[in-house]
Amino acid sequence: MLKKILFNNQVKSQLIIAVVGSFLGFTFLITSIHYLIRVNEFGEGEEILGSNSIIIQKKVSNYNTINLAKTDFGENEIDHLDQQPFIEHVEPILSNSFGVSFQTDSDLVPYFRTDVFVQSVNSDFLKFDSTLWKWSEGDEFVPIVLPREFLVMLNTFASAKGLPQVSDELAKSIGFKFKLYNDNSSEYQAARIIGFTSEVSAILVPSSFMEYGNLGFPTAVPAKVTQLMISVKEGSFGTFENFMEERSLESKESSMIVGKLKSVAGTLFGVVMAISIIAVFLASLVLIQYAQLIMSKNAYEIKTLLRIGYAPKSIIQAIIAYFIKVFALISVLAAASFISLKFIIDGIMIKGGIMISSSFTFLSFSSVILAFVIYSAVNYWNAQKEILRAR
Repeated sequence: MLKKILFNNQVKSQLIIAVVGSFLGFTFLITSIHYLIRVNEFGEGEEILGSNSIIIQKKVSNYNTINLAKTDFGENEIDHLDQQPFIEHVEPILSNSFGVSFQTDSDLVPYFRTDVFVQSVNSDFLKFDSTLWKWSEGDEFVPIVLPREFLVMLNTFASAKGLPQVSDELAKSIGFKFKLYNDNSSEYQAARIIGFTSEVSAILVPSSFMEYGNLGFPTAVPAKVTQLMISVKEGSFGTFENFMEERSLESKESSMIVGKLKSVAGTLFGVVMAISIIAVFLASLVLIQYAQLIMSKNAYEIKTLLRIGYAPKSIIQAIIAYFIKVFALISVLAAASFISLKFIIDGIMIKGGIMISSSFTFLSFSSVILAFVIYSAVNYWNAQKEILRAR
């Protein structure tokens, strides 16, 4: 009865425009939030280095060859980098000045030995339990992060000898050892792999072990900081790349590609999300105005209903129920549209080599629920105010 009195004689054009606007806004909002989350997750789980962390060094030129330019970083240069607005954190990478070789120490794999280069980075840049990344003299073994290319080299050697190859999990369970030496002395230290990386070419060790080796086995060549670990702020890889070009710095190309991809995609989806929020906000305003228009045009009918005994609460509930159904329909259609779009976009990304999770994100659907709750609350407050004024 109330629905017929309040809604049957209304012009629906404004409602249709608001519904279409809300539908498009919600569809793009869910889509942009979902892919903003998924793009930021891209590459996680494959690398032990933290998100947006890259290693940089100075470009080598002819001037370096004739000792007219340096490739190491001084404290002033590191401080200058750390103060840049697009950089979150800078940490020097410590390198060994002592001699070090690395060899297998297990019956499960063939004997293999080679001279190596070891480096140390702060645990803040590594994605595992920091309690694993520590060492002190007398410990059972030195925890290490092994370059994946080293494991490939080991397996190539094993294959050439007709021996079984080593998987990641097996490599973590077998024993290795370092030989630390200089011209006067040497010693062995057991080592155990706790992770792998494709971004670093040297074996990574805790800083305490690096300091122990540099102090215990000094050489005539002092340790220098020739590389830095840098964490770049989200969406700032373009600015950082320009900065590197200006300062003759370089990094591994694969690191920059992933960073730029995440930066560009994040910016794109961020813009779409902002436009979607504006569209949803404007469409919601139109729906609220439409509700006000209904109550304004039906002022006489509402007063009559109140006089003949209808409670204000029942009239408010009738109006709110109508618009909740409209908003619920918009939300369901937007969610269904997003699911269809998701399969298309996921397929395009997979074809392009961007492997992202295919699962749905809770936050994207939560945004619709939040908008629904806010709209319902505002509409209820507005309807209550108008109805009570008409008493």
